[in-house]
Order: sequence, then C-alpha cells, then structure tokens
Amino acid sequence: MTQPAPGDLASAFSGARVIITGGLGFIGSNLARRLAGLGAEVTAIDSLIPEYGGNLFNVDDIAGRIRVNISDVRDMHALRYLVQGGDYLFNLAGQTSHLDSMNDPQTDLEINGTAQLSLLETCRKHAPGIRIVFASTRQIYGKPDYLPVDEKHLLRPVDVNGINKMAGEWYHILYNNVYGLKAAALRLTNTYGPRMRVKDARQTFLGIWIKMVLEGTPIEVWGGEQLRDFTYVDDCVEAMLLAAVTPAMEGQALNIGGDGVISLKDLAEMLVRVAGTGTAAIKPFPAERKRIDIGDYYADDSRLRALTGWTPTVSMEEGLRRTVAYYRENLPRYL
Repeated sequence: MTQPAPGDLASAFSGARVIITGGLGFIGSNLARRLAGLGAEVTAIDSLIPEYGGNLFNVDDIAGRIRVNISDVRDMHALRYLVQGGDYLFNLAGQTSHLDSMNDPQTDLEINGTAQLSLLETCRKHAPGIRIVFASTRQIYGKPDYLPVDEKHLLRPVDVNGINKMAGEWYHILYNNVYGLKAAALRLTNTYGPRMRVKDARQTFLGIWIKMVLEGTPIEVWGGEQLRDFTYVDDCVEAMLLAAVTPAMEGQALNIGGDGVISLKDLAEMLVRVAGTGTAAIKPFPAERKRIDIGDYYADDSRLRALTGWTPTVSMEEGLRRTVAYYRENLPRYL
C-alpha cells in the first residue's frame, strides 16, 4: 500500500470534529497543530496536572484555531459532553513516568487503567461512530527476548506503568472487537521533539539531556551501551493520522519505530555535537532505575508500514537539530 498523499488526509480531517485527550502535552499539542492545519475542528482536553506535561504555551501560537478544555480524563461527566458528535478521538492522556508509577501505583491505575475503560464506555454509549487511536507504549514488552521486537513478542511489563498501559491498550482492542467501536493502538517508542517535557525525566530522558546541554550541565549517561530507536514527533503524528483513517488498522495494536538504532552513548555524543555545547559522562545506573531498565530495545514496525504506508522522514540528527533550536529559543517556558 502506498502512503496517502497529503490531500487524502486533508480530505479526511477537513471539517472533522477531533478530540485529543492530553491535548496540551507533548505529542497532543503537535497533533493539534497538524490537525488545525488540515482544517479539523480540534478540541484539546488536558488536566494541566503539573507532573504530567501539559503546557498552555504548547498551543500558544494556535490558540485561536483550536478549542481548549481543562478537564481530567477521570471526569466522565465532562467527557460525556465533549465526545458527543466527535469523528475522531486521539487518546493520549496518561501518566508516563515509570518511576512515579512505582511510587504511586494507585494513581497510575486510575489514569492509565480505570479512566481508559470509563472513556471507552462513554464513547460506546454517547459517540459510537467515533474512531479512536490510543497511544500505547513499547514498555509493555518489558525486557526483550529478541531484537527487533515485533508484535508477536511476549508482553511482560517490568513496572506498574507498563501493566496499566497494557490494560488500557487491550480495553481499546476489546471494545473494537466486541462493540464495534473503531479503535487502534500504536505502541510508541522514544518519541522526541519540540514541546516535550524537559525540566525532569518524567516523560523522557532525552528531554532532560537537552536541558542539560543548553544549560552547560554535563549529561549523565547511565550505562551507555543500551540500544534504542527514536521517533521524531512529526513522524509520530503522521503515523497517528494514518492509523485513524486506515480501516485495516481497526483492532490492531502495532509498533512504531524510527529511522534507525543508536546507542545511548552515541546519542549523547550526537546531541552534544549538534548543540555545540555541553559534555557527556558515562555513569552507572541508579539502583531504583536499574530495577526497571529493559536493556536494549528497538522495534520491528513493518506491519504498521505495510498497512498504512507510513515511513519516518526525519533523521535522528535532523530531529535533534530542530529540537535543540526550539528549546534554545523557548527553554524558560518549560522550566
């Protein structure tokens, strides 16, 4: 299958009513920007809980082109009203910190498990025709038995966050299969780019690395030999849009990867080179992180590519260059 031309996505989304949970967060705000450019009527829902990455500055330049609703995904009364009449729902709201999930597992369960089930029930009753794309995670695989990891790999999460995200993903697939509520899931790998959280490592370690190089603080690379793949946020957004409009994606939970594999040591050195500032130092893993580290991981995303025609277009070096440039200009807004 060839990748749809941009006009095809414009045809699908122009005038469509689109809801994004977690819409003021990293991926959600980039998705909102792309959808607004396609002519969609976008409602970005976000709780703006400080620990979870939502930031009004993320949509500052498109504030007049989208609707923002400050509410929590756990508030089913608000969501019942908001999903009615919706054509598409991009379900990105979640607690993303693996360490936080171990320190406060009940809250992680509420957001990543219980709230997801309640949202699907709300859609089943009040928006049965809506098409849903759920942001899942490669974390549900746990420590890989083989590489690259495909969708046949055993699901074996190593932390509470992974278990709850796995449940959230499978609620979506179940509601697709049993109730005909059109839903697909993308198992995201390390997504990066402008508007990600950089003031701490709750969302991604690469965010805190970027903050460090821009502030002149040495990057601490834990281990360094671990292999990872990365998806630039614009490529991730494109995959989500294609997943939403591709009928063959209904009921699928598929991997998304990037344009290659890189060690954390090489990644840190590339970031320092691109930024032209900072240094990197190899450090042993902190004990609390080592317990939930998965070692090497990179995805086999051939099924996603075959079904949707998606392919990444932004290289790691170019993505870092764009990201560093964004934070060099806007870093105070994210600290």
